[in-house]
Amino acid sequence: MLKEERLDYILRKLQADHKVLQTELSNDLQVSEDTVRRDLEALAQSGQLIKVRGGAIPHSPNPYSFKERIVYHEDDKKHIASKALSLIHDGQTIILDGGTSTLMLAQILPMHLKATIITNSVPIAAKLVDHPSIDLIFTGGRIGKDSQTAGGMETIKMFQRIKADLCFLGICSLHPEAGVTGLDLNEADVKREMVASAYKTIALATSDKMGTAEPYKVCDIQGIDTIVTDNPELPSLKPYSSLGIQVI
Repeated sequence: MLKEERLDYILRKLQADHKVLQTELSNDLQVSEDTVRRDLEALAQSGQLIKVRGGAIPHSPNPYSFKERIVYHEDDKKHIASKALSLIHDGQTIILDGGTSTLMLAQILPMHLKATIITNSVPIAAKLVDHPSIDLIFTGGRIGKDSQTAGGMETIKMFQRIKADLCFLGICSLHPEAGVTGLDLNEADVKREMVASAYKTIALATSDKMGTAEPYKVCDIQGIDTIVTDNPELPSLKPYSSLGIQVI
C-alpha cells in the first residue's frame, strides 16, 4: 500500500471512530508500528489530527470566530446552560469565561440572583451590566475581535487576584489524556489562570468536543471538577467519570 493510501485510510478511520490506535493501524495496514508512527506524525504536522500516546485523535470541529460559534449547536448549548444553572446560588463569586456556552448561561441567570460575576467576555459583560442584583467585574486587557474577550498580562494579573467559588469554562476540546486544550495560545493562558483562580471548575462542553484536542493546553483533565454536557449517556464520557469527575 502506498503512503498516500495509508494516510487516506487513517483519516477515514479517524472520522468514523473518532480515534485511531497505532497497534490497530499496524494490523489493518500490514505495516510496522514505526511506519504508522511516522504516518501519524506526518498527518499531525499537516494539521489533520492530534497525536496522543498510542495513537491519534481529531481536532475539535468548533469554528474559531465567536460570531460563527454563537449559532453552532445553539440548542445543545441552551440545554447545557439550563443544567449548569442548578449549580449557581446566591452569594457566590463566579468566573464566566468567554465561550458561547457561558454566554447562554449568562442569558438565563434569574433576575433575583445575588452574586458576583467576573468575566473577560465583552458579550457577557454587555448582557449582565443591567442585571439588578449582580455585582459585575470586567477584567482589563486588550480585546480580541474574533474571540470578543479581553486577554494578555493585564487580564491574567486580574485573575491572579481572585479566588472564586466557581469557574464556568467554555470548552474547545476535552480529552482524558490531553486534558483541556484550545486553538489560541493567549486564550489558553487566560483560561489556565481562570482555573487556578477558582475552588471548583465546571466545563460546559457539547458532546462533539469530547475526545478531541488542540495544540495549546489549558489544564490537565484533573483540573476539571464537573462536566456539563448535552448527552451524558455517551460511552465516551466513561473515562471522565472513572477519574472522579462529576458528569451532568
